[in-house]
Amino acid sequence: MVEIVEKELSYQIVKAAYEVFNELGPGFPEEIYEEAMVIVLQKYGHKVEQQKRVKVYFQGHEIGVHKIDLIVNERVILELKAVAEIAQVHRQQALSYLKATKLQIALFINFGAHRLQVARIVNTKQKEKFA
Repeated sequence: MVEIVEKELSYQIVKAAYEVFNELGPGFPEEIYEEAMVIVLQKYGHKVEQQKRVKVYFQGHEIGVHKIDLIVNERVILELKAVAEIAQVHRQQALSYLKATKLQIALFINFGAHRLQVARIVNTKQKEKFA
């Protein structure tokens, strides 16, 4: 049996996203949904880091910085979008965030479609202490 990574925390994050989407609906810029998600997640008692800068290294050299929308409880990355559809490039972006942070799971949440879209991205190569 395969264990689902961060099952309960993921459930609470998706619940928060539905709360935001049900009240705001589609059509706002990403920043609006980000601020609303912070409010709801903190209301649920979670620690939320917003617009966290994470250094990217290549062969021991710092080569750039990723800016991540939200990190919840130092365990789950949230990448928020307001686009028509989640594309493969969005999944790859979330995977790159996982590699840079050494975390194992990201949730990609799209508020831009007619219904809320959620994609779970798991870095199966990463087994960090939070797994």
